[in-house]
Amino acid sequence: MTESDDACPASSPRIRLSDGRHLAYKERGVPKNESNYKIIIIHGFGGSKEMNFLAPQELTDELRIYFVSFDRAGYGESDPNPKRSVKSEAFDIQEVADRLAGVALVVPVINYSWPSLPDYLTKEDYRKKLLQFALWISKHAPGLLYWWLTQIWFPSSSSIESSTEFFNNRDIDILKKTSGFPMLSQDTIRQRGVFECLRRDFIVGFGDWEFDPMELSNPFPQNESSVHIWQGYEDKVVPYQLQRYVSGKLPWIRYHEVPDGGHLIIHYPGLCEAILRALLLGEENPLYGVS
Repeated sequence: MTESDDACPASSPRIRLSDGRHLAYKERGVPKNESNYKIIIIHGFGGSKEMNFLAPQELTDELRIYFVSFDRAGYGESDPNPKRSVKSEAFDIQEVADRLAGVALVVPVINYSWPSLPDYLTKEDYRKKLLQFALWISKHAPGLLYWWLTQIWFPSSSSIESSTEFFNNRDIDILKKTSGFPMLSQDTIRQRGVFECLRRDFIVGFGDWEFDPMELSNPFPQNESSVHIWQGYEDKVVPYQLQRYVSGKLPWIRYHEVPDGGHLIIHYPGLCEAILRALLLGEENPLYGVS
């Protein structure tokens, strides 16, 4: 990984990957060469490297934590990847990271096509049929999808951020104070580049994967580190029942559940500190039960 030396209008620093693409990134916390811990923050669908991660400054200084976040392929100031896949997303992270020394997944995506998901958990889930339909439209009728997003789903710049279909009350309170999805707005979604980025990201996330996550082995067999999932009990986008099932099938995952949490728990006061303490120090907050 080398820093880009190309003439580039991007306002953020960028790194050049082995395939020639560039990823824009943002550094926070203590200087990298003075840190005890290096953490990569990866944004989700519709996000960016500017996402808020409310790590207390006192804890950051005490533990000497360096943070780096980056715009995933096609987002923000990063180059798109025409060969984007689940594997390419992992390779991008691998090139940014020196080594993997622990993972905290906050409301990670659940793909209903994973073969190990039992039918009794998904058969009546309206999200499954909705995602299957949206996936077909994304692949075969992108023009119709563009019209639907710009004219129906996002008739105003604030429609998604006030929708009780996606968010609980705590989420909506958060969205009144901060922009949770900078790319999911009336103005930006109309830009063809933004639309294509989101469409391809959606297809990768909910299309066919080359593996079944429920068959993964523990990446830290000697307990040298750990993998965590953080989930909101009231999440209307990713159901807690499926996250409980995944963590139950993979007992090496430490599962944490926020009782009154929706989809935007990463923005809740105190949550980032709890995530860091669990990941780096092994400290468990009794408010977020672990199984």
